[in-house]
Amino acid sequence: MKRKMQKNIFGLEITPCSNNPKTGYFRDGCCNTDEKDFGVHTVCVLVTEEFLAFSKNAGNDLSTPVTIYNFSGLKPGDKWCLCASRWLEAHHAGQAPLIDLEATNEETLKYIPMNLLLEYAIKVEQNS
Repeated sequence: MKRKMQKNIFGLEITPCSNNPKTGYFRDGCCNTDEKDFGVHTVCVLVTEEFLAFSKNAGNDLSTPVTIYNFSGLKPGDKWCLCASRWLEAHHAGQAPLIDLEATNEETLKYIPMNLLLEYAIKVEQNS
């Protein structure tokens, strides 16, 4: 069954977060969610070494491969659909990674205010 297209924090069609590594609660490359996603995997982040260390220390090791789940482990520079609560926890600890706003699900706004999301936006270089 095909899910309906979800929206990002701007109310537009959500863009893919990452297909390499394949991310998302549904492993569809997008930060889509539904009522079964208790972790609310809706924030598309750009992973850093600092965040990976923080997450491991908080009990969620995202850098070590887990072959039974076909998970090769994350490395700095990867994009990943992160739980909204984990991102907020990292923010409070000063370790929050930058966010791809166009790939971040609108459900995130239930947990993280827009002004805070904007503060952590990945800046896109534009040619003048």
